[in-house]
Amino acid sequence: MKSAVENLEPTRVKLTVEVSYDELKPSLDHAYSHIAEQVNVPGFRKGKVPPRVLEQRVGRAAVIEHAVNDAVPGFYNQAVAETEVRPMGQPSINVTEIPAVTGTPGGQLVFEAEVDVRPEISLPALDGIEITVEPAAVSDDDVAAKLDELRERFGTLVGVDRPAEDGDFVVIDLSAKVGEEEVDSVSGVSYQIGAGNMLDGLDEALTGLTAGETTTFTAPLAGGEHAGEDAEVTVTPTAVKERDLPEADDDFAQLASEFDTIDELREDLRGQAAKDRAADQAVQARDRLLERLRGDVEIPVPAGVVEAEIGRHLEAEGKEAGDPHGEEVREEITDLLRDQMLLDTLVDRLKVGVTQNELLEFLVSSAQQYGMEPNQFIQAASQTGQIQAFMGEIARNKALAVALRQVTVKDSDGSEVDLSEYIGSDELDAAGPDGATAPVEEKAAEAGSAESAESAESAESAESGESAESAASAGSPAEVAEAEEEAAEAKKAPAKKAPARKAPAKKADTASKDEGAAKPAAKKAPARKTAAKTAEKAPAKSAAAKKPAAKKAEKKADE
Repeated sequence: MKSAVENLEPTRVKLTVEVSYDELKPSLDHAYSHIAEQVNVPGFRKGKVPPRVLEQRVGRAAVIEHAVNDAVPGFYNQAVAETEVRPMGQPSINVTEIPAVTGTPGGQLVFEAEVDVRPEISLPALDGIEITVEPAAVSDDDVAAKLDELRERFGTLVGVDRPAEDGDFVVIDLSAKVGEEEVDSVSGVSYQIGAGNMLDGLDEALTGLTAGETTTFTAPLAGGEHAGEDAEVTVTPTAVKERDLPEADDDFAQLASEFDTIDELREDLRGQAAKDRAADQAVQARDRLLERLRGDVEIPVPAGVVEAEIGRHLEAEGKEAGDPHGEEVREEITDLLRDQMLLDTLVDRLKVGVTQNELLEFLVSSAQQYGMEPNQFIQAASQTGQIQAFMGEIARNKALAVALRQVTVKDSDGSEVDLSEYIGSDELDAAGPDGATAPVEEKAAEAGSAESAESAESAESAESGESAESAASAGSPAEVAEAEEEAAEAKKAPAKKAPARKAPAKKADTASKDEGAAKPAAKKAPARKTAAKTAEKAPAKSAAAKKPAAKKAEKKADE
């Protein structure tokens, strides 16, 4: 087989592939056998019809067409591997020459494949980059804020006879109308003024109202059939409550933690605040490195890939092609694809691989977010062919962590910052028994179900050019989000942080059972994070899903 590449644009190429008759012959033999099993020829059993007789019955052209359709995807993938192009979408294939359909068998198969590809990106030397983050020093105000958060968790809600203020809890009845149609309503729902997690304008409408008063305001709906439309919202607070906080004394320390004195509790909270600040530094360093790389390189984005992503986004939201919402997300999707290509280049440059443990850890974590059994989630992801998209996302996050090891990170005071607890180190990677990268996808499939191994196969069609992509370039931002949704068969739950270990609570039976349910103070001892977990959220995310028209509070406030 011969293949040649012609650069049409910085982000699009044309592959010309020539396949000799001998190379095509296995596909021709298969085509003869397959057709022979489907036709009835008097005097011959099914599957035993000689090729010469088949050609007389169906024509050699039909056999060649069958063989070409079967063979093109494989030869295309082989040409992609040989020429080292990096496809970002499905190819457009045009067969320009086929073997002889009459006369002496012979000739060759020639086809052209045009496909969007990742452009060549020249990244700057990482060891010459310096990133500045905020200092990790903890002030008394930080400790006080931590203590107040803990006191709020042990607080009680007390009814008040006054107008509602910012921070108060109210029990509300709410309805929304578009025209004369009521499109949403809730009753007896607890809401904290200032939370901002229901409707735009709700906080302002509730502020100043007393229990029993009603007001109306106009707000755009964030979800449902009328998403984006203005609705007339009517809201009535049936109760107004404020949170009564316990005194910060030794008794509270004994109630809320394992400590006997408030001073001991404050010291522990200071340590927690220091760990939080250090984690924030890792997130800042990651984001600022990505921002620096964005500014240092010019990255053209394939227009066809952008359109495909917009189409995927609209389909996921139940909208028709050409919906105006597509233009609203165009810039965001373009930026996400640009980040993806930049990070994929970083993956290649740093030779980042995904280990079996990293993939399984990601899958288990995703399963927990959906409230699914890990094996069930892994099996679903394998059967829908989404493992590759997950591997691509893991590799991108890991590449940023590995890149952070090579840059200089300082705080604004000029002190160097050690992020090894969050980004790992080359020495730990070399010593860690994480397993080989090659069989990762197969191992993940085996973990979910023995039957899911077939998901590792690439699509055998002329439109399956993406199967030739490496794990590093697999999975666009929208594809990753869609992959998780397909695997879970449900709306994605908000990402959950790993819960910190809590110290045994003394006198827990005396804690309030009101809105601010009591929880013991956290005694955090975070485990060392792997390179793939630089921070909680990935640097590139798909467009955010729509909010419901009105989010219901998790539980009602006590009357």
